[in-house]
Amino acid sequence: MEENIVKMVQQRTQKFNNREVFRYKSGKNNEYLSVTWDNFWQVCQSVGRSVLALGYGNGANIGILSENRPQWTMTDVGVLAAGSVVVPIFAGASKEQIKFIVEKTQMPLLFVGNKEQHEKAVWILNHTDCLKKVVYYADDIVNYDPRCISWNKFCEIDSKQEQENSLKDSISRIENSTLATILFTSGTTGDPKGVMLTHGNFTQCFLIHDQRLAVTENDVSFCFLPLSHVFERAWTYYMLYKGVVNVYLENPRAVMDEIKKVKPTVMCTVPRFYEKTYDGVQHELQKWSPIKRKIFSWSFSVGEKVSDLRSISKPIPSGLNVKFKLAEKLVLKKFRSLFGGKIRTLPCAGAAISKHQLKFFHAAGIFVNYGYGATETTATVSCFKNETYDFNSCGTVMPDVEVKISSEGEIMVKGKTVFHGYYKNPEATEKTLVDGWYKTGDRGHFTENGDLVMEDRINDIFKTSGGKFISPQSLELLLANDQFIDQVVVLGDNRKFISALIVPSFEKFRAVWNAEEVDELTNEELTVHPRVISFMQQRVDRCQKDLPNYEKVVKFRLLSEPFTIQNEGLTNTLKVRRKLIAERFKDLVEEMYK
Repeated sequence: MEENIVKMVQQRTQKFNNREVFRYKSGKNNEYLSVTWDNFWQVCQSVGRSVLALGYGNGANIGILSENRPQWTMTDVGVLAAGSVVVPIFAGASKEQIKFIVEKTQMPLLFVGNKEQHEKAVWILNHTDCLKKVVYYADDIVNYDPRCISWNKFCEIDSKQEQENSLKDSISRIENSTLATILFTSGTTGDPKGVMLTHGNFTQCFLIHDQRLAVTENDVSFCFLPLSHVFERAWTYYMLYKGVVNVYLENPRAVMDEIKKVKPTVMCTVPRFYEKTYDGVQHELQKWSPIKRKIFSWSFSVGEKVSDLRSISKPIPSGLNVKFKLAEKLVLKKFRSLFGGKIRTLPCAGAAISKHQLKFFHAAGIFVNYGYGATETTATVSCFKNETYDFNSCGTVMPDVEVKISSEGEIMVKGKTVFHGYYKNPEATEKTLVDGWYKTGDRGHFTENGDLVMEDRINDIFKTSGGKFISPQSLELLLANDQFIDQVVVLGDNRKFISALIVPSFEKFRAVWNAEEVDELTNEELTVHPRVISFMQQRVDRCQKDLPNYEKVVKFRLLSEPFTIQNEGLTNTLKVRRKLIAERFKDLVEEMYK
């Protein structure tokens, strides 16, 4: 087992030297540039020495507020080398959210990425007593505050390496039990909680993932999910551990354009990525001729039969294999080129995924390795095995991780990847960590084959006034399979029937009804258009035709804007803030129950 994250990076640098470790897009010429292992480790040491020179080493909580870029990880490892604790902050966080984390952790030093983040940091400097200094990454920031310093000048603070021995001593004192990071959960309600993870939590992840994933130093990963979240952060550490080239994407919205250039072989993803991609494909299909659509559908039906056999390690019959080769040539290989053409496996977690969409991508030959985890478990608790997997589950529990289902149906996790408590929050820690078991707050069960199924958040499950328990997540996934439904939030706690707030796919409405001149109507006008409402009722009825009456959405209202992180409809891990949405649209909700 690796001693700690810093020693791991140091050892890999000695092994790989001048090999490429990172790739990033240069804003000046829009090309991808490389960083070598040697250069990476040199910068990490410069960061560590500068932190020590400023007096913020050995246990200080130091923040990073930035989009993905190599400096993020250089700062991360450098701060850890100085014996301090990294506190990531979501790049799009508001001033108030940042201020809460800064004050909670008594943060003296904060690293920021762009102009907007720099402005927020200056505001924080003027509204807190603990924050003393800000370091900014972007070259185009015009700074007039003496408390702020550029990245290049920061790295040169100890250019004479007077802190070299102090840095070596600091690295030597890091143990598996040393606190590495405080990750503030986005939380669907209430103030965020700071999850404390040690070096040992992450190094244990390396071991268990080695037993489940076939990743080698020949792989290329695409880093587009926020590094402020445990999923991409732990994955990035694992990429360093395996010697994989990691390509940083600053703008995640550009992922489908850039993926064709980067041609990654592995990449972390979330269900929303597949929802948007699937919707885009379905939208394009509407423009095709009936014959082309038929060929596409046939190819994917063949691919699904092959995928189903692979999921249970069954051989492909010769007749099906002939059809599959034709389907590959006609459609499937071309489809995979949308992802760069070299993808081997795509770890996916963070929220529930539609089984229909999961099977769709597997049918194309794209192995979406769906799993389950939490910040408190250093990400992965379970995921698909390469040789066998159940599309109805979150995969098999990871090696050396224990999972049990409580008498109340709650998923509980124990092992060396489980966190050590919430920062300065003993009450929440006591409620959540019981005898070493982490109470996830998720309802779940095991299949007959021992695979884990996450059903819903326990707090999200509600009971109608008729006494029927409803899992909103299952119903939302069912409805969201419809191509004209972009997002949906199901409600009905202690109500006579189930209702829903639906965000339609306005783009598809306009594409289908172009002859009706709906292009001239705004989204707001479309949500109350009689034909739109009637059409959506038909789609909703079709989706839930096989459900018992008590599980059906009886009434719904259409919304003109999607739920996003920016409008706080989604957490920064893209989970729906159900209670906040219900409160925000309470007038619409009450109208449905009059």
